[in-house]
Amino acid sequence: MKSILYKYMTKFTSLSEAEQQAIAEQIVVEEYKKGTVLLRQGEVPLKCYFVLKGCVRQHAVDETGREVTSNFYTEEQAIPMFNRHKQDKSSEYTFTCLEDSALVVGDLLTERDMYDKYSQLESMTRKMIEESFGQVQDEYAAFIASAPEERFKALLRKRPHLIDRVPQHQLASYLGMTPESLSRIKKRIRDKGMDVPPR
Repeated sequence: MKSILYKYMTKFTSLSEAEQQAIAEQIVVEEYKKGTVLLRQGEVPLKCYFVLKGCVRQHAVDETGREVTSNFYTEEQAIPMFNRHKQDKSSEYTFTCLEDSALVVGDLLTERDMYDKYSQLESMTRKMIEESFGQVQDEYAAFIASAPEERFKALLRKRPHLIDRVPQHQLASYLGMTPESLSRIKKRIRDKGMDVPPR
């Protein structure tokens, strides 16, 4: 499973094979059961994660008490912990495993030591975050400008695997609609002859 890490080290760094192997030996991979909460809203994160296998949901409870899903992280995606701008460093989100998952686990308190030892790792992490953040920005801009049916069609094009892996009410929340609206949209699209997974 660590072959995925070698792929990224090869793509974003010029580390030698021996250096890559030394880093891979220090990297911790943990397995988590479906339903495991990695971090709760309001807690201070001490770990960062990279998904090797599985699906992790990012969600929060807003001021009205409504639970809102803002993202899903699947294979080969880093889970960003952007909380350093906050005075108390607490997380605005809860992260929950929707499937049995295998994650690379990094210690935020000791990451500086790893970067000092392997300076290219910091550059690799930054490039991965920039790539991911750019994609999120593009998707958010398209999301704001599109109607609900267009949002679902975009999901079908870009992340169709989520439809089979995520409960419909969470998918609807992520798309900014009710589960009933999502069901109607799926039916309309099926009626037009497009292939939509049954879930």
